[in-house]
Amino acid sequence: DGENWVLSGQKRWIGNGAGCHLSVVWARVEDESQPELHGQVSGFLVDQSLPGYEAEVIRGKVALRAIHQAHITLTEVRIPLAQRLPGARSFKDTSKVLFATRAGVAWGALGHALACYEAALEHAQQRVQFGRPLAKAQHVQVRLSDMLQTLTSMQLHCVRLAELEAAGTIRPEQASLAKVHNTRAAREIASNARDLLGGSGILLENRVVRHRSDIEALHTYEGTDTMQSLIVGRAITGASAFA
Repeated sequence: DGENWVLSGQKRWIGNGAGCHLSVVWARVEDESQPELHGQVSGFLVDQSLPGYEAEVIRGKVALRAIHQAHITLTEVRIPLAQRLPGARSFKDTSKVLFATRAGVAWGALGHALACYEAALEHAQQRVQFGRPLAKAQHVQVRLSDMLQTLTSMQLHCVRLAELEAAGTIRPEQASLAKVHNTRAAREIASNARDLLGGSGILLENRVVRHRSDIEALHTYEGTDTMQSLIVGRAITGASAFA
């Protein structure tokens, strides 16, 4: 309005959106007096105590329960002009954040998958059936071997992402590819681990079912599996399949 930015709209599944002092809000600018920004996505620092900022914690989650996600409603929230992030002048700029967060999801999926593998291995070594440890069964060793192969592939994706990030050469499709690969692979490992634990696999004390639930959240957030695959497909073919 000339003196302040005025933000209106809603956002859902915002981590810590109801429990911090500041939120970074990504919003499309509507200001014809600034043609270089008009219609572009930019970032804004918003004090959560401002009038018009409302946040409701989303209850009943079965995954990522250590984090509070919120449904945020912004009703003509006024913030000083200086609280727009100067380096975020377009969706291309703001999407750089997504590269980093999607890479982080790939690492998170690896951590969950490793925990599931370790739980399955521990169970196989300690659980005795018909007078011998499960770890001596051929099918158990084959499944553990398959899980380790998949884990190694996940690790290589993460290492390569770290190298690209350090060099400043990471591209959107590389982060998307790693997210798709690692969340799918983590799902597979968690499913195998839960199966190897038998009935004990659904007990919270054995951790696997909790990790499996968290992996389901990773599979969706920071862009769904389908969305990431379309980003990769666009890079491969040079043609966009987005509507």
